[in-house]
Amino acid sequence: MKYYTESAANVHIVVAAGSGSRYGGDLPKQFCDLWGRPMLMTTLERLHSCAPDARIIVVLSADMVEAWREMCTECGFTLPHDIVTGGPSRAHSVKNAVDTLDPESVGWVTVHDAARPMVTGDMMARLLAALDDFHPGVIPVVPVTDSVRKVLPDGSSVAVDRSLYRAVQTPQLFDGRTLIEAYRQEILPTFTDDASVMEAAGYTALALVDGDPSNIKVTNPGDIARIEINGSVA
Repeated sequence: MKYYTESAANVHIVVAAGSGSRYGGDLPKQFCDLWGRPMLMTTLERLHSCAPDARIIVVLSADMVEAWREMCTECGFTLPHDIVTGGPSRAHSVKNAVDTLDPESVGWVTVHDAARPMVTGDMMARLLAALDDFHPGVIPVVPVTDSVRKVLPDGSSVAVDRSLYRAVQTPQLFDGRTLIEAYRQEILPTFTDDASVMEAAGYTALALVDGDPSNIKVTNPGDIARIEINGSVA
């Protein structure tokens, strides 16, 4: 049994309020050039193609709202989306978007990193197929391919079995009413993604589904080059 109905208001939340400090440059990475325009535009179009009837909410830092609107005008970008301003952390930013949702009508909600412009319809289909009464949230993951070591309090380290670990991607998909309830708790520094928020609220039966190795999160300029070589224009 699914949590949502066809008439429910499904939503994509795209988190684009980060500073992208590791990327460098004058602009946060989500606004850097990909195929001749800001990367965020490709991210939004890819999400829209995965679920065209879902509302899109973009979370921006307050000082980038007007700049983003100017970018949209300059690039002729007209895909409908709402704008919410972000907070002091990623979790606070997502909460600001979640707080705009109506628990009486919301269906499923995805939360997606603006700097992952390569999400596919196949991945979205896997997420939706796993969202049910037992799994109020679904997380795309990929195997860890590098060797992994755990750093101990004294500064030493030990090898760990990488087969026991998975790297987490977005979009993460949730029953909207449950996500709203989870975000009513105090926001903690340990909330690095929305799955961690759900778990802290007691929703631990989260499903894992196969992500996509090409669904990389842009962290440095080399990642943009990889996407442009291996991907295609949206």
